[in-house]
Amino acid sequence: MMSLFFLFNMLLDAVWWVIIVQAVMSWLFAFDIVNTRNRLVWQIYDTLTKLTEPLLAPIRRVIPNINGLDLSPIVLLFAISFLKVVLHHNMGLFAS
Repeated sequence: MMSLFFLFNMLLDAVWWVIIVQAVMSWLFAFDIVNTRNRLVWQIYDTLTKLTEPLLAPIRRVIPNINGLDLSPIVLLFAISFLKVVLHHNMGLFAS
């Protein structure tokens, strides 16, 4: 049962980093630092967007953009952090 705890923890860590990388790439595109015509870069960004969009879309419906600033990744990162804290405080339930 403890392996299930570690698996869920690793999954949350992976989602955390996918959100961070996707957000940084979107900023690099927005400021024209990275060329969007580069096929490899675009495929990576598109894959990351497809992975994060199902998680971010419900948050975007509730929290609108503020002057073009999308706060949904920040809200999702806070939610993941909260979920990890709850998971770590209840780790004793997994030990059996």
